[in-house]
Amino acid sequence: PMPPAFLPFLRASLPVLALACSPNLPASHQVTDDTGLRVMLPDPVERIAEAWFAHQSVTMLLGASPLIVATLNRPDSRPWMFRIQPLPSGTVLTRGDSFSVESLLARHTGVVFISAAAERAARQYEQAGLPVLRMGFSDLAALGRSVTSTARALNTPEALERATAYNQYLEETLREIRQQTDTLTEAQRPRVLHIASLDPLRVDGSQTLIDEWIRLAGGRNAARSISGNLQPVTLEQLLVWQPDVIILAAAAGPLDRAPRASLLHHLAAVKAQRVLRNPDGVFPWDRYGTEAVLQLQWAARQLHPERFPSMDLEARTRDFYQRFFDYSLSAKEARQILSGQPPAP
Repeated sequence: PMPPAFLPFLRASLPVLALACSPNLPASHQVTDDTGLRVMLPDPVERIAEAWFAHQSVTMLLGASPLIVATLNRPDSRPWMFRIQPLPSGTVLTRGDSFSVESLLARHTGVVFISAAAERAARQYEQAGLPVLRMGFSDLAALGRSVTSTARALNTPEALERATAYNQYLEETLREIRQQTDTLTEAQRPRVLHIASLDPLRVDGSQTLIDEWIRLAGGRNAARSISGNLQPVTLEQLLVWQPDVIILAAAAGPLDRAPRASLLHHLAAVKAQRVLRNPDGVFPWDRYGTEAVLQLQWAARQLHPERFPSMDLEARTRDFYQRFFDYSLSAKEARQILSGQPPAP
């Protein structure tokens, strides 16, 4: 028989037990974001807000574009993104780097993916009761983990399978490139300067994903003495560095239109005609999207063509977009992406 003293506790617990077992409660699951925070999400996640420009390439890769209800990206700034996977009608497209909380609440947003660096905006969304996942990485290994954590947030078999496939591809690519570049001596590695912007002049230094793919591809970052992304520098500093190769971001503009452009002709890379335009697709390959794995292959082929004589970048680009974005690039489209050009109207 049940002790009499236990009866009041049981009566008090019955409503809680009934609520926990109720089939009418919305399902949920807990995930860990890229900063280590644990967040409760609805299950399934049916509406996504992309509050970090780069993260939309992850959502696309995982087959979840139809779930996007708001994004910072726009067709005029990211034309390949919207050509390859158009978003549903009515998706909020905003200029700037944040949304109004009201617009996200009105669309019953299930999760907001945001850059780990945008803490102020993240807290505003959280204060309104919106689930927020802070995302970010500074190397390719962490990119793979970020893809996996996003797949776990979506919590569908398709997303989890695609994340596994992407990470296998990433590992295979890293192994392929390292087999050819790990044995290079310091003298065999050209000094590479990645210019993100010409006006104002900004470059990418150490402790960045850009620094990592330069090194993995067999180069030395000419700007490794400074730390961080998009660092302002002077033309005089470029003359001191004297890079062997300059890689211009697709949107950096032509070299001859830079302020005081005549000084650039004193650079070894310019004299040797080793100024390269970076590919640009769903997201700029050189930055923090899923196409960074293609960037590594492209950079290795550019810096050491003798070590990758059979690497067909056009074919690899078309294969990647078919496998991971479900889009059949034509040969012409692949060449446009590799040349950093927008799609034809």
